[in-house]
Amino acid sequence: MRQSILLTAVLSTLSFAQVSYAAEEAKEEASDWTATANIAVVSDYYFRGISQSWHKPTAQGGMDITHSSGFYAGVWGSGVTPNTYPDANTEIDVYAGYNGTIPVVEKLGYTVGIYGYMYPGGSWKKYRASNAANPNDVLTPRGGRWDTYELNAGISYDWISAKVSYTLTDWFGADKTTGWDGSTKGSTYFELNAAYPLPWWDLTLIGHVGRLNVAGKLDPTFTPDGVNFPSTSISGATNPDYTDWKIGLSKAFKIGKTEGWNAGVYWVESDNSRYWGDSGYGGTSFNGKGTSTTAQSKNLNEGRLILTVGRTF
Repeated sequence: MRQSILLTAVLSTLSFAQVSYAAEEAKEEASDWTATANIAVVSDYYFRGISQSWHKPTAQGGMDITHSSGFYAGVWGSGVTPNTYPDANTEIDVYAGYNGTIPVVEKLGYTVGIYGYMYPGGSWKKYRASNAANPNDVLTPRGGRWDTYELNAGISYDWISAKVSYTLTDWFGADKTTGWDGSTKGSTYFELNAAYPLPWWDLTLIGHVGRLNVAGKLDPTFTPDGVNFPSTSISGATNPDYTDWKIGLSKAFKIGKTEGWNAGVYWVESDNSRYWGDSGYGGTSFNGKGTSTTAQSKNLNEGRLILTVGRTF
């Protein structure tokens, strides 16, 4: 009996050890991957210095997965305005890439990736504009979707980073069929970012400056179907290039026992109001409301104080 009990105890111990080892091994394997989700509300959705929500609040959210090797992928969405993206109320971004470190210098890192911006239901074909000579003529470009895909590469050191993005497609559908002087593939966006942790109240100082260079300009002679198309603007601007900047504070905090909350307040602005302002082509509504003389327009690049609050979990 004692021998049997001892044998049973030994087998039980071995079995428990095997189960524990298997569980620990599975835990270690599972820990290579991390999944997170995020939600937020913003007072105005500015992307690269330009309002995407017609200066109105909107909700945002996404999901990300990362691997211990440095691989990452995710999806993110935000409300946008159909004034800028006709028949589209939502932007859906998909992305993937790799983050790594450069061992020769401590805190030196790099990133490479691909990023896609998609606008379900929207395209240049939904753009409606009235002919200045005859407001009853409604003109429609023959172009494709707003969807745009980019390659990006960057480098970082501690709290500062730099990145360049390069369009693999036309820049948000801008090509000859939509009133431009040619393809806009190869447009670039250069940016310098900083997130400096301050010694007070767990605040982080956020800074950003970027430069957009579009590989093309509006064609003032563009005439779809032989009718003069108002591809220029009251200001006469044909070049969308600009420099944008952002500065502000962010703070992580808890609500009760829930962690992962964050809030921010930022000043965001960009130049080139001749194109992006209320007298420019970029600040004019593309959804066909109004007439050639009363079309909706806004200064989409004017300086604004942006408030955000969200949670990652």
